[in-house]
Amino acid sequence: MKLRALLAAMPLLATSATMAFAEQPKTVGPNGEAPTPAASLTLSDADIETIKSGGHTAALVWHELYDWSNAVAQGAKDEFARLGIEIVAETDAGFDTARQKADVETVMAREPSIIVSLPIDPPTAKSVYGVARDAGVKLVFIDNAVEGFTHGEDYTTVVSADLFQIGNKAAIALAEAMGGKGKVGYMFHDADFPVTNQRDSAFKWTIENDYPEIEIVIESGMTDPANAENIASAMLSRNPDLDGIYTPWAEPALGVLSVLRQQSNDHTRVVTIDLNEPAALDMLKGGNIAAIVADEAYQIGVTAARAAAAGLLDKPVEPFLVVDALSVGSDNVVDGWMQSMNRQPPETVKAAAR
Repeated sequence: MKLRALLAAMPLLATSATMAFAEQPKTVGPNGEAPTPAASLTLSDADIETIKSGGHTAALVWHELYDWSNAVAQGAKDEFARLGIEIVAETDAGFDTARQKADVETVMAREPSIIVSLPIDPPTAKSVYGVARDAGVKLVFIDNAVEGFTHGEDYTTVVSADLFQIGNKAAIALAEAMGGKGKVGYMFHDADFPVTNQRDSAFKWTIENDYPEIEIVIESGMTDPANAENIASAMLSRNPDLDGIYTPWAEPALGVLSVLRQQSNDHTRVVTIDLNEPAALDMLKGGNIAAIVADEAYQIGVTAARAAAAGLLDKPVEPFLVVDALSVGSDNVVDGWMQSMNRQPPETVKAAAR
């Protein structure tokens, strides 16, 4: 999950450290929508035949292409192929809002029937996607909605993951690695970004409510993953006996690992989110990484393509569709990679898993 270019422009609003939940938090969509399981969205054989005969096309307008988004993209490509929908363009904005706007304008020259995209900056994204909406293009978004757009009128749906499930599984994995007791450092994403905020809050709530012998002794906000090493150093300086550290995604986790290695610390366990080759190798080699929690990225893409097809048929689609999450440990890393990404892990990971 590469957010660095986006984080610098984000306001620091209600973040995980300030969110307090007396009751279990729930996964909600960008506008507070209740989640609907992605698997509930289906197309009949007749629907598929109608779509195949329509001569429809699609464009994939990505925020940035890396391991996770490549898996999402592949899921969309495979489902569009199954439905007989030709992909006429795929772009990578490099997490640049202006570039994403230019990408949409460029692909519109191809007159796509569908655009699948992850909006980089929802508050300003109306100007990015307005031209496509006005032309009648079916819009399906990943993770974020566009401020000012109305579900069912301006866009078909948002597809994401069950965010509470991700944070909850991260907490369970870390607690199990710690033997159900000890001290935890909680590194949270200190920016207004619903996906990470909900995951972070789910982790914190689970630890505080389900594990009475585990205490979060230090909470540190992070806006730029490049600062993760400094944050981890400060955490461990104040609490050298930490038994576990939670990190909001894999890039800052690697910074934490660097500090632990510099200190020859083989005691503190780390849990993180999103599959990553260096983190997986550390886990497989008995390092500090206890587990990696991932969503079903490939299925996000499949669902987005299927939802777009349903939109072409004017079939109603729920506003917020979610896929499941899984906990990946040293005993299921190959199967977990397949379930999440629908592909084999890197050869280095496969070799270490043997």
